[in-house]
Amino acid sequence: MNPTLPAVLALLSLLLPWAASARTVYRCVQNNTVSLATAPEPGSRCTAQQVDDNAVQTPNLWGNMGVFSGTLYEREQDGAMVYSTRNLPGSRVFLKFTVATPPGEPAHEGLGKVGAPQLNRHAKQFKAAAKATGVEDAWLRAIAHAESGFDAGAISPKGAQGVMQLMPDTATEFGVADPLSAEQSINGGARYMKALLKRYKGDRTLAAAAYNAGIGAVTRYKGVPPYAETLDYVDKVSTLYVRYREAMGFKVETPAK
Repeated sequence: MNPTLPAVLALLSLLLPWAASARTVYRCVQNNTVSLATAPEPGSRCTAQQVDDNAVQTPNLWGNMGVFSGTLYEREQDGAMVYSTRNLPGSRVFLKFTVATPPGEPAHEGLGKVGAPQLNRHAKQFKAAAKATGVEDAWLRAIAHAESGFDAGAISPKGAQGVMQLMPDTATEFGVADPLSAEQSINGGARYMKALLKRYKGDRTLAAAAYNAGIGAVTRYKGVPPYAETLDYVDKVSTLYVRYREAMGFKVETPAK
């Protein structure tokens, strides 16, 4: 058995006694090494972390450590069975696991590739959506280009659909009945982007990060999440935005000196 980080956290939670709708997992540090456990570890500095049973996203409690393999151990402590990813005296191997931290959660690289602007793709729909929402046409096109390459029938491995690659819950929230309709997808994506830009006071970088990884991840990391997918996505969208502005006749913005 070789579970991922969310599976390990879920397993740790299930091994704990029921406690309302959240359970406590301990993040323990000893000699600059980190472990997760169902009880405070002797000799470690442990911090209690609440894991919500109903959370859409599993929190990353390890930190940014890349990909590594580990072992979940079981042992008796104070008359009870406890579980930890640290091999303490009296421990027995429970299972092996491999994790990628941060795990990326719902983040994705996007199906579109960076390339030349495609001003002829759904041009009427983008113009109308920009006028209706006040979100810049070039920014909407950059998002669509990165998300789907303007493919109205695109469906991602994580379930996002249409030109703007809206997840089902987001599509419903923003009034998209048919996510594979280019017009509905662009209108819904524009309304969603308007809400994100309002939330982040016009900060396009944070809006793009939230569009990619979710508002929860941006809140948790207090900025752009350090997921490889999200960092690549934000760079892709930013590059495309400049190219679309140039192609649409706007002067390129440069830093003041």
